[in-house]
Amino acid sequence: MSEPVILVDPLPRTLDLIMEPSVRRRLDALGRLVVAEDGPMPDEVVDAHLADTVLVIGQTALPRERLNRMTALKAVINVETNLLPNIDYQACQERGIWVLTPASAFASAVAEAALGMALDLARGITAADRAFRAGTERYGLDGNADTFRFAGAPVGIIGFGDLGRNLRELIRPFRNPVKVYDPWLPDELVAKHDCTPTPLDELLSTSQVIFMFASVTDENQAMIGAPEFARMRQGTAFLMMSRAAVVDFAAMLDSVRHGHIRAATDVFPDEPVSPDDPVRAIEGLLLSAHRSGGTRDALLEIGRMAVADAELILRGLPPQMCRRADPSVAARLRSKPVSIT
Repeated sequence: MSEPVILVDPLPRTLDLIMEPSVRRRLDALGRLVVAEDGPMPDEVVDAHLADTVLVIGQTALPRERLNRMTALKAVINVETNLLPNIDYQACQERGIWVLTPASAFASAVAEAALGMALDLARGITAADRAFRAGTERYGLDGNADTFRFAGAPVGIIGFGDLGRNLRELIRPFRNPVKVYDPWLPDELVAKHDCTPTPLDELLSTSQVIFMFASVTDENQAMIGAPEFARMRQGTAFLMMSRAAVVDFAAMLDSVRHGHIRAATDVFPDEPVSPDDPVRAIEGLLLSAHRSGGTRDALLEIGRMAVADAELILRGLPPQMCRRADPSVAARLRSKPVSIT
């Protein structure tokens, strides 16, 4: 019997990026690795190993025709962490093939960055630093004319998955009343986290700080546009932390430019952002180069989660660390592939 094959096709990740040496050794012990890290694994390489492949690590294209030839396949672990439409998720479910993502590895890091940016917007930390360097600083109460206390401020969270729930736990000491809009979740689950399930319009009009954590689907692209930004209170702090496509990005920038809201964004419609993009010069906008989740520890957690579940699956046990891709959910997602690490 031939040795089981593990196809490692982790673009845009590399094994060194997501696996410390001890974790890599555990992966090596599971079978013969066929690795492509300089680009997508060529079709001819994938096709040459179909019969013996027990595990795919990456987002390799797996249409039903190819899956039908992969009679030994037990799992696909997507370390890119976006569920892209190049896999027949329904066929995998029918065959009992696990399709998993360790995307929750980023949740704590993103939530921490979101809290930091929210505090910055509320208290004007970056703006005060820039003013001081320019010699236009204001002192004491005069320097706080446009700020507010984050503690106790009404918070709204749009999208209450791993990111939203991590953020909710981080802000507990600030004693914020928290409203949540997430049409994919039952009210009982939201309430269990000491949050109030709330219609979107009400959340927008009553929150002083709004965190956008929703994934991009075929139903919610540009869900927050000019009318929704207009409903927000004057001076609302809006934090764009998921994917740019869930808002009308131009409308968000207009709302900031006209002084109606202040905002922070970690994501952009096109990345990297052009050096001459006007977004760089908008006052009241805090900018972050899609870096909130990309910490070294979060990337290594991807590898730990992937290998831990691979070990279980190859022993005939169910995975415990990663989330399984539900075909009905995966079919709705519209996130762009990650192009930078």
